[in-house]
Amino acid sequence: MSVQVGQEAPAVEVEAYDRTKDGTDAQFRRVKLADFRGKWVCLFFYPLDFTFVCPTEIVAFNKDLGEFDDRECVVLTASTDSVYSHKGWCDAHADLKSMKYLMLADTAHALSKAFGVLIEDKGIAYRGIYLIDPQGTIRWLAVYDLSVGRNVQEVLRVLDALQTDKLCPCNWHQGEKTIN
Repeated sequence: MSVQVGQEAPAVEVEAYDRTKDGTDAQFRRVKLADFRGKWVCLFFYPLDFTFVCPTEIVAFNKDLGEFDDRECVVLTASTDSVYSHKGWCDAHADLKSMKYLMLADTAHALSKAFGVLIEDKGIAYRGIYLIDPQGTIRWLAVYDLSVGRNVQEVLRVLDALQTDKLCPCNWHQGEKTIN
């Protein structure tokens, strides 16, 4: 079963790798989406560590993390890899060494299954992305094929539109008129 817009985000707890903890034991911790209530959450799934398209997305979100912070939106990423794989990949990949957001480890596949992006026979997730409001409700989602990376600017545009709480026309951008 997969989630839909308007539903509450699943209450699945997973391990997370926190690159910002500088090698301390705090690098690994248990988290659930409810831990982030009161803030917007951008959760995006990717297929696997040590691949080619995935780091381009992870780096792009990291580069624009300040834009999400300005909108009081926490960025989280998830794959079916372990926290140790996440750490090893970040340690080995020059562009991932400056990661500033949590990488969720969905080794039991519960999170990716709950969000409807698990490819069960491969044990990996499609490139699903979700915007969750401060009350824990899914407000937007998109699922991409394995070979196609996402556009961070489009995610920010949709986040801006959702945060207006007004009607926003096609191709609307922050600062433009909404529909009354």
